[in-house]
Amino acid sequence: MRHMKPTLDLLQACEQIQKGQLQADDYLEQCFSRADEIEPELKAFTVRAPLKDLQTESRPGPLKGIPVAIKDIIATKDLATSNGSMIYKDFVPSEDAEIVKKIRNLGGVIFGKSVTTEFAWRHAGVTTNPWNNAHTPGGSSSGSAAAVASGIVPLALGSQTAGSIIRPASFCGVVGYKASFGAVPRKGAHPVSDSLDHIGFFTRTVPDARYAFNLLRNTDLNEKDAIIIDELLPKSINETLGNAKLRIVVLKTPFDDLLSQEQIETVKIATRCLEKSGADIKELSLPQNYWDGIEALAVLMSCEAAVVHEKHLEKFPELLSKDMKELIDKGNACSVGDYIKAKNLQMELRLSIAEYFQNFDAILAAPATGEAPKGLNFTGNPIFCSLWTFIGTPAIALPVGRSSNGLPLGIQLIGNYRADEKLLNVAEFAEQCFKAEKLPA
Repeated sequence: MRHMKPTLDLLQACEQIQKGQLQADDYLEQCFSRADEIEPELKAFTVRAPLKDLQTESRPGPLKGIPVAIKDIIATKDLATSNGSMIYKDFVPSEDAEIVKKIRNLGGVIFGKSVTTEFAWRHAGVTTNPWNNAHTPGGSSSGSAAAVASGIVPLALGSQTAGSIIRPASFCGVVGYKASFGAVPRKGAHPVSDSLDHIGFFTRTVPDARYAFNLLRNTDLNEKDAIIIDELLPKSINETLGNAKLRIVVLKTPFDDLLSQEQIETVKIATRCLEKSGADIKELSLPQNYWDGIEALAVLMSCEAAVVHEKHLEKFPELLSKDMKELIDKGNACSVGDYIKAKNLQMELRLSIAEYFQNFDAILAAPATGEAPKGLNFTGNPIFCSLWTFIGTPAIALPVGRSSNGLPLGIQLIGNYRADEKLLNVAEFAEQCFKAEKLPA
């Protein structure tokens, strides 16, 4: 455990500050000192705000004095937003992204910009895993996951277009929450793929993730594809299910041969723990048209990325990585028919998955192939997250245990589209089960 030590969770910090038990300036100084201590090795941030600016910005509100790490594809008017690219190395936007405005209006302060892969695609940044600096923290939300896991900030923003919240959360041993597609403001975040991009949250507990969502969710329909999900109410599992038995299905996929033995065992440990706590556990196999969604996601992502980066390729070809050029080339090679088929399948699966959810409350699945890969050049395979990003259903990563190398291992839980409240209440129940069993998360 390289950088781990007890630190306040989001709700703990908010409560203590609101009650006057903790001074916001003191808390910010603690977080700033924590970053000074470990940033030389962790490298979670591209830039940080000076401490005096953080303390000056702190204002009344439910997030008063709370430092938030902002993934460096999300615009901030006072800190450079580089998008993980030399093209935007010193670019300072003229205004904040919509979600950043919400954070400031609620009293939160922008602690710094967290490292992302290039344009939130594959080309990795410099951040190391807080548990072992020889391993990746995952991507593309590398810095956000690492900053929360190491105790620098209690809340960080990330984004997911395939697996970029769930996977780094699992690799770093924190909670990562991707709400239903369109439920969180995206305006001001540099797009990867407009049909797939989600903005989400890294926290240390499920209640913290719920709290962040409730404060920062869409409350109007001023953005393309925006939906409004009502405030998520914390309820016991009995209240959530109307005293019915909790039904969880463990997902079988065509890619299960990619899973490490330790990841397989982690899923088994989680299911045994939930079963012991009263859940009914079954297996789920989905028909092939669902798994066709993985390739359809690649079509949507590459086609839309090719449009997004057309001018970058024209003006700055030497500043784009090989990974990004390959994505653009793949998109340009797709036909209009390929794109339309992928969009149609996305809508078809978003509707049809609801029929499956009539028979269970949540899907339990592996969040990644196993522990964080060694080295910093490969941020991990997103294949176990991609289907749910494609469909737009909510998903949440939970830490469960650790590998023989001492690296985190976890699970993800998936809910029905727009059924975020039920999913987070099931996730909190699971989190409590794991803690009761004293699993070493």
